[in-house]
Amino acid sequence: MPDTALSRPEASAAVHHLGWSLILTTLRTVVSVRNVHDALTVASIATEAAGPDAGAHLSVDLRAHRVELALQTAGRAVVTARDAQIAAAVTAALTAAGFTTGSGGAPRVTQLLEIAIDTMDAAAIRPFWKAVLGYVDEGGTTDPGGGLADPTGQGPTFWFQHMDEPREQRNRIHFDISVPHDEAERRIRSALAAGGTLVSDKAAPAFWILADAQGNEICVCTWQGRD
Repeated sequence: MPDTALSRPEASAAVHHLGWSLILTTLRTVVSVRNVHDALTVASIATEAAGPDAGAHLSVDLRAHRVELALQTAGRAVVTARDAQIAAAVTAALTAAGFTTGSGGAPRVTQLLEIAIDTMDAAAIRPFWKAVLGYVDEGGTTDPGGGLADPTGQGPTFWFQHMDEPREQRNRIHFDISVPHDEAERRIRSALAAGGTLVSDKAAPAFWILADAQGNEICVCTWQGRD
């Protein structure tokens, strides 16, 4: 059924060979273009290929030299069989027009950045972050400790990681960078070569914790190891 939610392995397997990646709860791909005119063409082709329900699934981020496409079923925050169908249709239409879905030729692969705040009481600080960022409740959540999202879709999501006791010796804010599962190890090697350290790989391949030379932390995340 088109509205059937796919598991993470199912979603990744359905589109990976098409140049799409599962990042968090979205299917994403990037299309390299030469100019804004080509970018507009890619956006038009993708929208047409997505069909009459494109608005309930497809998001387009258009830049002068790249177009990023994302698919997720609106209102459910999940990837469904329909999203995978649209990915296949979009890739076929773009390929026929001479464009390629995937990171080939792009400065980097598709990815998503999140910012996590460690707290013992998310409800006490969440209203501040919501107000100062101009964000909204992620996915319409009513959870007082739930995530916050940029209503324009431009900024990173903020979420709150519960702590049972204060940990003054560690950072209170860290970054999560979610990348395609076949990009994670290359990204980690690059970060380590640039002076970083591996803090923990106990949760790999769901995430690895890295730190810079001063102890500031970031998690490199994939969809794997979460089901």
